[in-house]
Amino acid sequence: MATIVSFHAHPDDESIGTGGTLAKASAEGHRVVVVVATRGEHGEVPDGLLDPGEELAERRVKETTEAAQILGVHRLEFLDYVDSGIMGAPTNDAAGSFWRADVDEAADRVAAILAEERADIFTVYDARGVTGHPDHIQVHRVGTWAATRAGTVRLYEMTVNRDHVRALMEHTATIGLSPPDGIDLQTLGVPAAEVTTTIDVSEFLSAKRRAMAAHESQVSETSVFLALPDPVFALVWGNEWFIARGNAPIHEGTLFGGMGDAGRVC
Repeated sequence: MATIVSFHAHPDDESIGTGGTLAKASAEGHRVVVVVATRGEHGEVPDGLLDPGEELAERRVKETTEAAQILGVHRLEFLDYVDSGIMGAPTNDAAGSFWRADVDEAADRVAAILAEERADIFTVYDARGVTGHPDHIQVHRVGTWAATRAGTVRLYEMTVNRDHVRALMEHTATIGLSPPDGIDLQTLGVPAAEVTTTIDVSEFLSAKRRAMAAHESQVSETSVFLALPDPVFALVWGNEWFIARGNAPIHEGTLFGGMGDAGRVC
């Protein structure tokens, strides 16, 4: 079996972007490791949700731990950088923000995890961070450099098939489905032609939905992420997309093609 390390910017990104892939990998017997750069300190939170004296970062770590258990994650690590907030916000320049982190230093920390785990597969985000969020872009920068330093066998960039999502939004407009606030369908992810690997996660949608719901402070039951009938939820979340980079061969339906019995690349 193989080891997959999945690098994310904030709590909940692991469930929304790669939850199905991670659950599928775990169910197939692979070792699954999740690394999260920040604790999501600057996420919005509904009034009254936090317990007295509870910080949002504390809650979000608890939520991620629960989501990781649902997805079958074997190891969860936080790098403890500070959430940078949306692009252009004053928090981008705050002390300790991930956006301002030294890329070499951060890459060394991630590379150490990759080397310790003898990672076969490493996932980051595409060059624009899928949505343009500064911390997502930094995951790409730090992660790609870490993969080079660690000599990780296969690097995949998690992305979104923009053409698929735009067509889906047109198809589902009659039920009022719209993208989350702040998501621009003109720049989200990449065109279909740039996607190399599409993972069918339809058999793991229950785990993905429960993992997303575990992030109660950020993903409400009435949000576009969860408030969908099962058939529509399957249309929206039934596939996860990646771009193979470097010496990662294109295997259209899996990240694990060509693996030998011991999990290393044949």
